Amino acid sequence: MKKILLRGGSIVSESGVQVSDVLIGLDGKIEMIKKTIQDHKDAEVSDVSGKLLFPLLIDCHVHFREPGMEHKATMQTEAAAALAGGVGTVCEMPNTIPPTVTIAALADKVRRAEKIAGCRMLFFFGVTEAAHLLTLKELWTGTSMELRRLKQHCCGVKLYLDHSTGDQKVDGGIVEEIFRACAELKIPLVAHCEDPEINSKFQKSNSSTDVSAHSSMRPPESEAASIEYAIGMVRKTGAAFHIAHLSTKQGIDLVRAAKKEGLPVTCEVAPHHLFLTADDYASLGTFAKMNPPLRSGEHRDALWKGIEDGTVDCIATDHAPHTKDEKLSGEPLKAPSGVPGVETMLPLLLSVAAGKWPSVSGKRVTGSGKFTYTDILRLCFINPNRIFSLGASGIAEKNPAKIVIVDPTKEWLIEAKNLHSKCGWTPYEGWRVTGKIGQVIAK
Repeated sequence: MKKILLRGGSIVSESGVQVSDVLIGLDGKIEMIKKTIQDHKDAEVSDVSGKLLFPLLIDCHVHFREPGMEHKATMQTEAAAALAGGVGTVCEMPNTIPPTVTIAALADKVRRAEKIAGCRMLFFFGVTEAAHLLTLKELWTGTSMELRRLKQHCCGVKLYLDHSTGDQKVDGGIVEEIFRACAELKIPLVAHCEDPEINSKFQKSNSSTDVSAHSSMRPPESEAASIEYAIGMVRKTGAAFHIAHLSTKQGIDLVRAAKKEGLPVTCEVAPHHLFLTADDYASLGTFAKMNPPLRSGEHRDALWKGIEDGTVDCIATDHAPHTKDEKLSGEPLKAPSGVPGVETMLPLLLSVAAGKWPSVSGKRVTGSGKFTYTDILRLCFINPNRIFSLGASGIAEKNPAKIVIVDPTKEWLIEAKNLHSKCGWTPYEGWRVTGKIGQVIAK
């Protein structure tokens, strides 16, 4: 066994892109980073000149479906998809079977995850009723070795302010109490923001059976009203609050205003809201159905503007696999909501940073050039690492070598047959992207 010397790669950092050599020791830790490291007789030299070196990225919003829905996905299959996509840390949501609302359920997930190498999994705790809140407080304040151990694997609390997959909608009467508890105990609080009354109103008035009606049944006003309500709770309680998969112009405007007010509000956007619009129902059908739903181009453009001006803190996939049969059987509007994405996030973003928007084969669209490789690092590593106190390792001396090596010029087609998620499909089938992951080092 030898040390590894990565020769001539370009390390992506907060300050930009810097050409450096990286020496990885026998213990899997980075021994040295220098512009030029002389050849070591005990090192295997790998020429990575022209390649980009990122730390293994973070996806702070995934659904790996285990336990209870292993026919859709397992921790093993989706961890493989994550690593193939350059993602080494994931934050998994509580809407499994059983849901992660008890100490026993969290312990079971931790036990399962410990068997999987390479991809580190942390778990959100769900709260839908008062008993779950009491359990959360026990988890966060307990002094036993077991509770302390489990707490290290819990990255925060997830609230559903309306129903989505798993029917984990919170009891509205305890929302303020949850915000106060998270503020007091300094627990990151994440919410799926949609207003149940507005959604119900539009669902009742809908007469269409086409899947595209899903977007009008969960309109932008629903997300905006829910975000406004949640920001009011932040103002009242001081809780650090993170908005999951924000999808609307109104939502971006509300977060921008909250940040200017100095409130501890952060947000994420998902690749499917950045690259797809409601127009894509025509070609994708139920494979374009997710919550919150696809929006118009105006909303998509507002999300990119929010990335550009720093309103958006993270890009996270909301990776939510369902089987093809589930997506295609029955009435379109009753098809399950969710799309896979953990393996395709980085290639899509690399394309934009290369100035070539990802697109269906044969069509190339030149980007604005305002999105950079450093932006990818900021949105998919630095910010989620800070917001959720994940402790993931960057590319630095003495840190574990957790590195993804990317060829930024390589063009290729996304095809489900070459991906790793158990569900076996992608909404980006046949899309041409620029930027190919060549090697993942996950010591």
